[in-house]
Amino acid sequence: MAAPPNFEEGQLIYRSPKFNGQYYGWWNTRMYNFIMAKDSELWDVICDGLVIPMKTIGEITVVVPETRKECNDVDHKAVEKNFRAKKIPVCGIGLDEYSRISACQYAKEI
Repeated sequence: MAAPPNFEEGQLIYRSPKFNGQYYGWWNTRMYNFIMAKDSELWDVICDGLVIPMKTIGEITVVVPETRKECNDVDHKAVEKNFRAKKIPVCGIGLDEYSRISACQYAKEI
C-alpha cells in the first residue's frame, strides 16, 4: 500500500487533517484524535447532536425552542460548541466532499 498523501510532509497540530477522497479510515482516525485533543466535548456534540435550548409555555405544557435573547450563557456555549464541532470537519475536506455536506446545519449531520 502506498503511503497516504501528505504523510511524508509531517502533520500540523493546529490544522485539521485534510481528506482528499482516499484513505478514509486513516483520515477518520486522525480527525477523531484532532477533535479530542482540541476539546473532548466537541466529540460529544458530533455523536449526540446539538442540544437545542427549550422553554415551556402556557398551562398546557408546550416545549418550544428559546429565542436568542432568551438564551443564557450556558445555552450560548452549547450552540457555540456545535459550530466549533462543525468547523473542524468542514475545514478538513476538499471541494468535492464539501458539496455533499454544505447544506448540513449540525455537526452530527456531517
